[in-house]
Amino acid sequence: MDKKYVRFSLGAVDLLAPLFVFCVLIAASGTALGMASANKETTVVLTEPSAEIANGWWQEDRNVWTPIGWKNHIFQFNVLYNGTIVAEPKRYVEKYGGPAIQLTVTASADGKIPSPLSQEPYLLSNMPDRGIGNQGWTENSTPVLWTDWPFGMQGYGIVVREEIFAHIPGAGDVKSGAEPLYAWTRLSVKHSDQWHNGQYFFFTIGLHSPHIERSMEQDSNLRVTPKYTCYSGQLTAEQSVEGSRVNLTVFEADKKIRLAVIGPEGGRVDLVEGKPGANDYYLRVMLPIKKGAHADILLPMVPAESKEFEKEFVLGYDNALKQSDTYWSIVPENIARIDTPEKQVNEAIERSVKFAEVIAEKNPDTGEYSFLSGTWHYTMLWSTPTSWVSHMLLDIMGYPSIVEKHIELFRGNQGTVKPPGPAYKLHPGYFSSPKVLTSIDWMSDHGAILYTVCKHALLTGDRQFIEKWHDSIIKGCEFIKDSRTIQDVNSVAGLLPGAVTDDRMVPTQSGWNMGWNYKGLVTAVRLLREISDPRAEEFAREAESFREVFVKALQKRAAEMPRWTDDKGNSHVIVPDSLSAGGNIVHSFYLDTGPMFLVWSGLADADDELMREAVLFFREGPNTKVYDPRGYVWQRPVLVHEISSCEPCYSWNIFHSWQLGDRYKFLEAMYSLLSGAISRQTYISCETRHGIHGNIFANPIFVYLVRLSVIDDEIEQGQLHLLRLVPKAWLKTDYQTRFENMPTEFGPVTIKFKLAEQGKVLDVSYQAKFRHQPKKTVLHVPPVAGLVKVIVNGKATKARPGDVLLLD
Repeated sequence: MDKKYVRFSLGAVDLLAPLFVFCVLIAASGTALGMASANKETTVVLTEPSAEIANGWWQEDRNVWTPIGWKNHIFQFNVLYNGTIVAEPKRYVEKYGGPAIQLTVTASADGKIPSPLSQEPYLLSNMPDRGIGNQGWTENSTPVLWTDWPFGMQGYGIVVREEIFAHIPGAGDVKSGAEPLYAWTRLSVKHSDQWHNGQYFFFTIGLHSPHIERSMEQDSNLRVTPKYTCYSGQLTAEQSVEGSRVNLTVFEADKKIRLAVIGPEGGRVDLVEGKPGANDYYLRVMLPIKKGAHADILLPMVPAESKEFEKEFVLGYDNALKQSDTYWSIVPENIARIDTPEKQVNEAIERSVKFAEVIAEKNPDTGEYSFLSGTWHYTMLWSTPTSWVSHMLLDIMGYPSIVEKHIELFRGNQGTVKPPGPAYKLHPGYFSSPKVLTSIDWMSDHGAILYTVCKHALLTGDRQFIEKWHDSIIKGCEFIKDSRTIQDVNSVAGLLPGAVTDDRMVPTQSGWNMGWNYKGLVTAVRLLREISDPRAEEFAREAESFREVFVKALQKRAAEMPRWTDDKGNSHVIVPDSLSAGGNIVHSFYLDTGPMFLVWSGLADADDELMREAVLFFREGPNTKVYDPRGYVWQRPVLVHEISSCEPCYSWNIFHSWQLGDRYKFLEAMYSLLSGAISRQTYISCETRHGIHGNIFANPIFVYLVRLSVIDDEIEQGQLHLLRLVPKAWLKTDYQTRFENMPTEFGPVTIKFKLAEQGKVLDVSYQAKFRHQPKKTVLHVPPVAGLVKVIVNGKATKARPGDVLLLD
């Protein structure tokens, strides 16, 4: 059995979890303790990571909120971990929005209006639920999010449920992006046993103004401010009878409809006031304690005219869901599919793809489509991390048309924004977020966009796309070439002058900026060579010169940096994050956007001395001595189970492990992203642990790593490697793992595999539809104890773990 031996130390297992969770880790991972004979140090034997093991490392994230919406609509509903629903238009409010509302949901046995935890601001995570909900998705094609409240006390043995999904009239693609958007919510009794007290159970729902603050910092995230609770206007209600149901419609002062309720059979729904005369309103829904009893709420994103609302209301929950299921079940032809024995992996991938178009918009004023960086928070566009949705998620999962539609705005807006550095002027080749979506421009955006466009072209081989984008790609390369000639006394000559790198707004020659622009340039060169463009070699020389100048400057700057000493007395360099003034080696961004990024960018190799030093610093360096596992996000950063203690999605050390073939640390990071950065309940991502949610920052990189572990067209240029870092958790005798129709730069690849004959044989089915043949295709025999034979498409070969087989 392949195992990893490490020194035993009682370290942080989770940013919040108690240290005793380390014991859970040992039990869950099947570890064994032993004494090292040479130095008598205690060692731990760790079996290879899996989802199950990683779930023991990481506590489920707190303070989660999850978007519910329609593909490319400008608005989304956001549902908190506790079922609270927020309808708060964050953009286009003046033209298309209206008053925001928060439906604060409480389930109880008595239906009393709940009292706030305090009259002063408080954190939701200070409530008895500690900020962790009980949520998941139904099996519908439509994203239908459920939230459960189990009650097994006070004589009750029931579970009540909230289910919510979004719908637009007609249930088709948006035309304007600003169509009426509705949330259908069903409140129901999911389970009831014979041990319950009473006939009814209640949902009490506050009709509030949004009054919950968001933050990257867990000690201020989801902070409730009670004094802002009351709704922004006066509400009135009218009841109507429909058979055995009593329905309720709630009106704004101008007679627009705020929401309506289809009442429960045998129950009741009322609008009540908490503080009379203070616009403090509550819905009280009384459900008979009978499995299946339910009431349905129809909530428009903005108050609706009666005639428009009535059409949706008459449609009803079930018919609206049926329409939505039809819409969401339609997928493009030839999509890729990944199916592993780990359900958590499969669901994370499926939900990531669906989130991508919900966290996106069609601008109703310009008609432009764009991915967004988040919902309820970060509703603008940070082009660098959001580019991963294209090249790390949708492109490799076989959704090229969606990528093309959402990156087209970069071509239309190229050259309209001045680069964010004092030495720059407006340039026709500079890629950026368009001004209407900009919050903070990063210099890395240009390289990230150029890379996205060129990588898409290489993965699809779409000549029509390449022809349309050709001039923009050339201009993007010219921007990098021209910028390298700018004379700036504050910057190293021959590189891009200093510019904004991150949210600190400090212009600097950071490796982050250099790396993304180099990555974009060399990828453009590969594309231009593929189409025999006459300028390919010109830009190839630029890229070669760029790298040479950068490496020399990095080595020179590193020699000037302070050093640190490890426990054995060995001295190590601290690798700089910038070649010019403005760097900061104690800020959390030193890990997230610092020197570890250089390996994935191609500016450095993982086995370079400086890169080994960079990773060692975050694994064993001085920050680990003072790191507080309770998780203040802005402390000096470290790696915790191989992901960043600040923003997990920026854990670029993963690509050091990938390049070096360190399967344990690669899988430790991959599974940590799954369990520690992506909610195990709703599969939405966090920005920081227990911080900002409503985004998919970590989802694309996780999916990308899943693909690289099995199908890798990047580790060696011109070669295709299969099963190089495949987790042993996906090698089963009773389950065939499938990666179907996966795009590569050579063409789509399908590989299916399982163990046979009590684990002694690896049975592989492999097909490819190459546009051009790789120089060679390599199959890596995974480290499965007892494996003696590999069968590929019916052809058997004797093989042992670690062998490398060349395929025809």
